[in-house]
Amino acid sequence: MASVVTVGSAVLDHVYVLSNLPAPDGGAFVTDRTRRGGGVAANVACGLSALDHNAAVVSRVGDDDAADIVVESVREWDVDADAVRRGDGASSYTLILRGPDGGRMIVAGGDSVPTLRLRDPDRERLRAADVVFTSAYAPDRVVSEVADLRRTGAIDALAFDLSGPLSELDGRGTAPETIDVLAAAADLFITGEVAARSYLGEPPADAVRTLRDAGAERVAVTAGASGAHLADGTADPVHVPARECDPVDTTGAGDQFTAALIHAWLLGGAGPRAAGEIAAVAAARTCTARGPRGRLATPSELPDQ
Repeated sequence: MASVVTVGSAVLDHVYVLSNLPAPDGGAFVTDRTRRGGGVAANVACGLSALDHNAAVVSRVGDDDAADIVVESVREWDVDADAVRRGDGASSYTLILRGPDGGRMIVAGGDSVPTLRLRDPDRERLRAADVVFTSAYAPDRVVSEVADLRRTGAIDALAFDLSGPLSELDGRGTAPETIDVLAAAADLFITGEVAARSYLGEPPADAVRTLRDAGAERVAVTAGASGAHLADGTADPVHVPARECDPVDTTGAGDQFTAALIHAWLLGGAGPRAAGEIAAVAAARTCTARGPRGRLATPSELPDQ
């Protein structure tokens, strides 16, 4: 199968299950708590490994016990973690507040991922891969370099996830100017409704057209329970409904949607509708278990392309 290298966040998730998701100035009670490996780049790599691809992740962790949990959590899915470097200080983390219906709020912190920089061995990994994936949660300096590698043809294909609103990325992740470059250069540009409205000021159905017209070869804009809009240069955008499920935890559903899109659309040659339906199944399966990797789709569980 194909080789995919993901670049960006591999972090420790601190998960708190709450009696309710609090409103502003409100409160809640913790009914359960746990720690586990997470992060967009790590979650996407694990999803691709479950889909029988050779996956590796490039990231940075700290010098602490959390780093051990993060690295082992990706290796459990047969992901190559040799390029997850250890540095001084604490590992980056997220605080995930999950309500009783599976909805969640996520807050991120820590310096290990924002201080990630590519080194020559990392660049060699990217050049050798069939697909490189990164997200807006990776540092701007790193994402900008990855975009340049794609524009010059040094890497074969690039998937990018605009994974958060611009206000969340300020001083931490990818800058708007670099996002503009990726909107024109990415082979697959993925974003969600909140991030699309922040970046473009448009709802998903309009944002998918704007991004396609900007030059991205394939575009997907997700809208949670309302499904996703997908487009390439061959026809009008399509809308794919979300798959119904009894959600236990929606954390990581977007990351597994992304992994399945890379698998089916970028590597598998499926059209936008078929790729969207495949990705919707993968995302729904993730929601039926706790954690972003509690239930990862395998090829036999996905619709035919």
